[in-house]
Amino acid sequence: MKIKAAVVNKVNEPYEIEELILSEMRDDEILIKIVASGICHSDDGRRTGVSIHSFPTVLGHEGSGIVEVVGKNVREFDKGDHVVISYHYCGQCENCKTGHPASCNHWVDFNLLGTRDDGSYVFNREDGTPVTNFFGQSSFSTYSLVHEANLTKVDPSVDLRLVGPLGCGFLTGSGTVFNGLKPQPASSIAIFGTGSVGLAAMMAAKISGCTRVICIDIHDNRLEIARELGATHTINSKNLDVLEEIKKITKNKGVNYTVDTTGVPAVMRTSVEVLAIGGVAAPVAATPKSMEINPLADLTMYNRSIKGVLIGNAIPQLSIPQLIEFYEAGSFAFDKLVKFYKFDEINQASEDSLSGKVIKPILIIDEDYVHRIHE
Repeated sequence: MKIKAAVVNKVNEPYEIEELILSEMRDDEILIKIVASGICHSDDGRRTGVSIHSFPTVLGHEGSGIVEVVGKNVREFDKGDHVVISYHYCGQCENCKTGHPASCNHWVDFNLLGTRDDGSYVFNREDGTPVTNFFGQSSFSTYSLVHEANLTKVDPSVDLRLVGPLGCGFLTGSGTVFNGLKPQPASSIAIFGTGSVGLAAMMAAKISGCTRVICIDIHDNRLEIARELGATHTINSKNLDVLEEIKKITKNKGVNYTVDTTGVPAVMRTSVEVLAIGGVAAPVAATPKSMEINPLADLTMYNRSIKGVLIGNAIPQLSIPQLIEFYEAGSFAFDKLVKFYKFDEINQASEDSLSGKVIKPILIIDEDYVHRIHE
């Protein structure tokens, strides 16, 4: 089957729209017609060489689409189902079976190696050149092959052009709060970075009942958006001392929780320093950089801790419908953070994301898709 996909041929090269051959579907796979896909910083981290990856490749891991064909071993999905595509997990290891698929023993193999589990490729060029995939979905394509574990069914009344980013960026930010930090009502939280992950964390903190929700960034326009969406306090760290400002806000106690989405070593360090006694920091940026920590002085003496949270420690099939419910109730207004682009505008969308001009770009891959509200 011939498809179109945005291919990256070498590190730091732009996306190129190419015609590829999609491999023959297997009995445990599902053919998805991709409607739209968000662009995440993890995509460009792979493209620009921040993270190791094999090229040529088709990236994209915030897809939404419609089921076209199901393999004979597929049980939960049918042709015509509307879906959001997230990460792949095995469903059989002890972590999956205890409700932690983001800690799947095979997570790296399924999502980051670029092949099926037997080493075969989903995409190839006509001359036979293999092209790697990403997150078991590669949503920067008109069609893709995925597994049941990748998919979350959504009601046909949901606009598929909007909801793809619920599969990673918004899932990561909200899940870090809901499933990782689990803040107590009336607690305080500071969120460093107001991109899609940070603002999703901020909205989740409001939903969770945090009464002091502090957003830190260097861009006033993003801090303004944070206030519009519910932040109780904002700090421009380019102009103000974050530690001193948080001391003022919390009456010298510090905050109970922090989320760092920047990956900047000095900022990650600050996210620990501003914690109250017993506070918890969650550094979630996809970065190769490190921060300096003295375990005794920074953690032990204050009963503080640092918590790792991958993809919000979320079960997509449970969390994505919850986020849609929050959105429909008006408490998770992620639609205010997006900008739509045509598929062939992918390089402009990527540039706008990296520059901070746009918080969440979404590629409309199927321009013939029509959102029928009362379908």
